[in-house]
Amino acid sequence: MNRLLAAAVLFGLGFTVANAAMVTRNIDYSVDGAKMQSVLVYDDAVKTPRPGLVMAPDWMGMNPSQVALAKQIAGKDYVILVADMYGTAVRPKTADEAGKASGNMYKHRDELRARVKAALAQLQAQQGKAPLDGKHWGAIGFCFGGAVALDLARTGADIAGVATFHGNLATDDPTLAKNIKGMVLAMNGADDSFTPESAILGFEKEMRDAGVDWQFVNYGGAVHCFAIPTADNSVKGCNYDAKVAHRAFALMHSFFEEAFAKQ
Repeated sequence: MNRLLAAAVLFGLGFTVANAAMVTRNIDYSVDGAKMQSVLVYDDAVKTPRPGLVMAPDWMGMNPSQVALAKQIAGKDYVILVADMYGTAVRPKTADEAGKASGNMYKHRDELRARVKAALAQLQAQQGKAPLDGKHWGAIGFCFGGAVALDLARTGADIAGVATFHGNLATDDPTLAKNIKGMVLAMNGADDSFTPESAILGFEKEMRDAGVDWQFVNYGGAVHCFAIPTADNSVKGCNYDAKVAHRAFALMHSFFEEAFAKQ
């Protein structure tokens, strides 16, 4: 990421890096025999215990760009675990490889849910090793990761809230929404060609039928990937929008403030 882009990201997310001492630490574990390596991110210059968030990456999976994004989101407010959803043997380099990796996860939703639940457990296990308050937990996700974060909530995980950015809203089992314990915020680009109206209507019905405390926000003029700083339309219809990203991350902060206050 060049200096200009980095500055745009910081402005867009509304964070400051003054006196920041960002820590990144690999967390190795396995899920059903698959080796995983997630990355823990937090600002060590701030000693105040804070909430923990599982961050589910977009379809490109674990990579330096996702870790860099997690650093900006974490700031002084959160400890974030960037969740490895594919396993160490799968690190997509192209859109085609990412499509195959994410497609495989969609075909095996039980495995997807097991992996994101394991990521949450790994984050919670960092209490005493990272500045976690041990009480407030949430999840965020981007694109494919939005589906992952929602599926974590659908497992009945004890998390206060889930916020998704241009996430896949579809589920293999709408009845699982009855297990959701926390609040749900889905942020979508109004011109997102990857999210059909049928998926939005299905998601809204799923949330409504299950009695979930949910919000769905459409950002006018935004397309898919609006919150991913490196998205440059190389995949058609997937493009970063600094203005919309700024609004979305501000909403995410107020959303979690409300969700955590309820605990």
